[in-house]
Amino acid sequence: MIETNSGENEVLTLSLLRISTRLVLASGSAARRSLLAGSGLPFEVRVAGVDETILKEVGQAAGDTPQNVAVRLASAKAQAVSDTLADPDAVIIGADQMLSCDGVWFDKPGSPEEALDQLRRLRGRTHHLHSAVVLCRKGSVFWHHVSTPALTMRLFSDDFLETCFALDGGACLSCVGAYRLEGPGIHFFERISGDHSAILGLPLLPLFHALREHGILAG
Repeated sequence: MIETNSGENEVLTLSLLRISTRLVLASGSAARRSLLAGSGLPFEVRVAGVDETILKEVGQAAGDTPQNVAVRLASAKAQAVSDTLADPDAVIIGADQMLSCDGVWFDKPGSPEEALDQLRRLRGRTHHLHSAVVLCRKGSVFWHHVSTPALTMRLFSDDFLETCFALDGGACLSCVGAYRLEGPGIHFFERISGDHSAILGLPLLPLFHALREHGILAG
C-alpha cells in the first residue's frame, strides 16, 4: 500500500520530503498509518512476520524493561521489512508498543472475554504505554526512541464497561490496551499524560526530528 497526497498538498509534501528517499512503514496498524498519512508524508506500508511472543518471553525472562522490549520489537519488524527490499536507500519506520501496569505486562487480548477481563484489571489504576519507534536502513537500525505516556482509568461500572465495549464493535481487540482512545474507549479515562500520537502507537514529533537530523526531511 502506498500513501500519497494530491493537489495542493502534493506541492507541500514534495518540499518536505526528499524525493530520493523511499519511506516505508513496517506496521499494519491502521492508527499508525492514519497518523503518518495525516502528516502529509508519502510512504508505503510493508508488513513482515515477526514472532512477538518469543521476543516478549525472552525479554521478560531476562528481567528486561518493557521499554527495551518495545524497541526490540520495533527493530525486528523494521529489519524484517528491510530484508525484503532491494532498495538500499529506503528508510524503514518500525514501531511497537508495550503496556505495563504495576510491573505486569499486558498483551493484545485474544478474545472479547480476555479484553473485558483486562479492562477490569486496569480499571481505577494508572498504566503506561511504552511506544517505540525506530529508523532502519540496509537492515541496520540507526535511531530509536521510546515515549511513555501514563493513563489513569476511572472506576467505571461493569454495565458501563460492557456498553462501551459493545459500541466499539470489537475493533479494540487489535489494541494492546483493549481500548481505543479514538473510539468509545476514551470514556474509560479520568486522566491522560503524554503525547497523543505516542498513545496511538507512533510518536510523531521525535520521529520527524530524527528524519530532519538525518537529512531525510527538509525544513
